[in-house]
Amino acid sequence: MTSSSRNPIPGLRLFSWALLFGLLAVSFWISQGWLELCAGLALFLFGMQCLEDALRQLAGGKLEQLLARSTETPFKSLMFGISGTMLLQSSTLVSLLTIAFISTGLIQLAAGIIILFGANLGSTSGIWLLALAGQNLSLSPLALPMLVIGVLVGFSGNNGRAIGRVVLGIAFIFLGIDQIKDGFSSFSTSFDLSAYHLPGLAGHLLFVAVGMLVTVVLQSSHATLMLTLAALAAGQLELVQALSLAIGANVGTSISTAFVGALGGNRNGQRLAAAHVLFNLVTALLALTLLVPLHWLVIWMTASLGPANNTLIQLALFHTLFNGMGVALFWPWRERLASLLERVLPDKPEPKVLIAEVQGGVADQASPTISHSRYLDDAALASADAAAHAVVQELQYLGRLSLEVICHALYQPVDQLSRTQPDESALRARPDEHALDAEGLYQRHIKGVYADLLGFMSRLDVDMDESHQRFWVSCQIAALQLVDAVKDAKHLQKNLGRYLRDGNSLMHEHYIELRRHLLWVLRQVREISLLDLPDEVWLGRLEWLDSQAASFDASFRQRMFAEIREQRLDGLQVSSLMNDLGYASRITQSLRNVLQLGGGDSQLLRAMRHLASEDGAPLIRL
Repeated sequence: MTSSSRNPIPGLRLFSWALLFGLLAVSFWISQGWLELCAGLALFLFGMQCLEDALRQLAGGKLEQLLARSTETPFKSLMFGISGTMLLQSSTLVSLLTIAFISTGLIQLAAGIIILFGANLGSTSGIWLLALAGQNLSLSPLALPMLVIGVLVGFSGNNGRAIGRVVLGIAFIFLGIDQIKDGFSSFSTSFDLSAYHLPGLAGHLLFVAVGMLVTVVLQSSHATLMLTLAALAAGQLELVQALSLAIGANVGTSISTAFVGALGGNRNGQRLAAAHVLFNLVTALLALTLLVPLHWLVIWMTASLGPANNTLIQLALFHTLFNGMGVALFWPWRERLASLLERVLPDKPEPKVLIAEVQGGVADQASPTISHSRYLDDAALASADAAAHAVVQELQYLGRLSLEVICHALYQPVDQLSRTQPDESALRARPDEHALDAEGLYQRHIKGVYADLLGFMSRLDVDMDESHQRFWVSCQIAALQLVDAVKDAKHLQKNLGRYLRDGNSLMHEHYIELRRHLLWVLRQVREISLLDLPDEVWLGRLEWLDSQAASFDASFRQRMFAEIREQRLDGLQVSSLMNDLGYASRITQSLRNVLQLGGGDSQLLRAMRHLASEDGAPLIRL
């Protein structure tokens, strides 16, 4: 059987694209006006993409830092949503960034909801600019020199390249606007949209659905509104139909947010996505209910303020009015909305990473659970800071898992890590014949999380400053050190299990001593990771751990060589002990290195110190 017959999806996808391109080619051949309209739309969307990417590159981490500081008061959150959307000209992008920050715990749900309110208000700025430009004003004379300037500036380094893309983005937007206007003028001679108008509520709902669909397909409400303005100016639409399209475009902007939030595993991201959809749906229903009086209101306001009969200004005014109404309606209920969403979408219960039910003395491993990442939501990839916090949370999770796997490799219950004093009887107990195997634990609970962590970090594609670059390198080293510690514990467990079951021999006592020392190391690592100390005290504690481990290593080696001289142990036994002492030393050094990476001034790196939770609840259960 061929691979294509086993998996028909790639072939189906290729056929769908070929069919789409074929239909477009035929439609372009049939209608020159349609071709001009689509070309203008392509230029407009490409310009928006250039502008968005360049502004994010210029902002670097400043946008994320501003977001973290702009949630101190509800008003600041609202203003950030407005200003961020006005700057990036994309309410969808601001919404996705907000989901990323909520998912990693940088901002609270109530603040994120207010930012979404501001993003909806900020999205009205784009339509005002397009409406004020007017249908008779040609922007192409401005666009052509901007193209030249943008290309030239792009050759002057990274910042220059970003500035050049801003200029190019604006130029392409101007060219797209003119091309769309020309396309509608040509298109209207062969295709009259007014012939498809439906009367009453059915007509309104039809155009709301069209506006929503176009926005979902184009992933830009600005593009939908640009098409609406052009059709309105060309006489293809009446004002009331244009107003319905604007309502649909608003609803369409929440679809991307809902999709990302629903796919993400983080509950706060899902709650924010639900809030965005609820806000836009309720606002749309309110605008539809009041469509007729709002229609009269915008006509009266434009007549009173000057630009009477200017349908473009009337559409922009309506867009601002109904979004403002939505904010005014939801503002008093923002805290209650957050509380309601937390009740309706409660936090997921703490999952059991490993379930090994013992039935009849035999562990049931018929369908072992494979652990994967908990905190690496793809929404966080939209921001370097959000991604960094997600990685720190995942490293803390991997650290807890690693400590517990090493504890199981020592044939010790996990609660030995959090006891006030370790249980001496458990330390001297022989391993149970059904004890968990460290190799299996590594395969099921370490390998998958580590792979997810590396994959997530490799998918981050945003410009980073030097501090962020150092942070990512430190994270990669920390993850590797944790995995190395677990691998060394796997090798240690083989001889440990053999000699701990070997009666009351001298080797048995030495391996009990080795197990006691490593358990002490794990307990010290856990205790240090729970402390919040100044850097000097922190480093002093790590140096003390180093000295204690070095003293044990030296003392253990001296005793082994003394016993081989006294012929109490033979060379093969001492070789095994020395080899396993090396594994114990590497485990200690790897865990110590992870803690040391949490030093320095970086708050992100300091968070890497905490590899244990205060509740002491095990992730791996028997």
